[in-house]
Amino acid sequence: METDKNMLFSEIKEIILLSRQRVFRMANSVLLETYWQIGKLIIEDEQQGKERAEYGKAVLKTLAGQLTLEFGKGFDYTNLTNMRKFYLAFPILDALRQELSWTHYRLLSRIDFQEKRNFYLKESVDNNWNSRTLQRQINSLAFERILEHKKDVSEKPTIQNLIKDPYIFEFLGLPNDIKNSEKNIETAIIDHIQKFLLEFGKGFAFVARQQHIVTDTSDFYIDLVFYNYILKCFVIIDLKTGELSHQDIGQIDMYVRMYDDLKKSESDNPTVGILLCSEKDETIVKYSVLADKKSVFASQYLLYMPKEEELKQIIEQDRHLFELENGE
Repeated sequence: METDKNMLFSEIKEIILLSRQRVFRMANSVLLETYWQIGKLIIEDEQQGKERAEYGKAVLKTLAGQLTLEFGKGFDYTNLTNMRKFYLAFPILDALRQELSWTHYRLLSRIDFQEKRNFYLKESVDNNWNSRTLQRQINSLAFERILEHKKDVSEKPTIQNLIKDPYIFEFLGLPNDIKNSEKNIETAIIDHIQKFLLEFGKGFAFVARQQHIVTDTSDFYIDLVFYNYILKCFVIIDLKTGELSHQDIGQIDMYVRMYDDLKKSESDNPTVGILLCSEKDETIVKYSVLADKKSVFASQYLLYMPKEEELKQIIEQDRHLFELENGE
């Protein structure tokens, strides 16, 4: 009898949750269309003015005052400006993605570069990002940190389309002003695996920590192993603190070869190795297997969220090293 009651409760609960989701989607759709239509009317009105910039600003302030008196602060000058930007950034109403909220679109509308805006929109939909996650990704320059972007949507993704450089692990909560051990960083990653996977990129699933690999003569332990279901390959990670060395690169190259030989199945693509290091050296990168191997990469990691200008400088330096790796 108790089981029947629990089943009845579960069925009614599911109906209520589904109905709430439908109501939310309908309300969100109406809200987006309303704001889009308001933005469209504002732009059309501006275009009738002789001096659009000054004309539009003056009219918008007057309009905001009138609408705020009638409907509340949701239609103040700032929000009307957001609606205007919304229409300019997304001029096709039918192309709006209903999975995204007005907060998503408000953030996306601030991005001037269309390719970048499309990247964040697609990632938000594909990965079910909430608006807070989208804000972090934009603030941390996720678009700029991807090694390579697909030029054509019909192209198959490559590991370069997924790997970032640098990675930002401020969510691990580790101090940046002292040297952390590789074990501490690894443990923190496991403790925050969901946030790590979100930062690490699309399609990664956790497989193992300190995976034991046995050969005829030796035992090895790989720090972290993931599988990417988009690329259909294993991705092994070796964590390094301090300066990158030839020995570090040689070790992960050996791990990749061993994994292909001992773990990879016939249906899997070749294994990829990523050295996550706190520091990278141009000479080491240029004169090592990184320069001619397409399955081994080195990416820097940061344990803090840098300021935008600092991050841009780091990205520029890392791009230079990536070009050295690829002979560009």
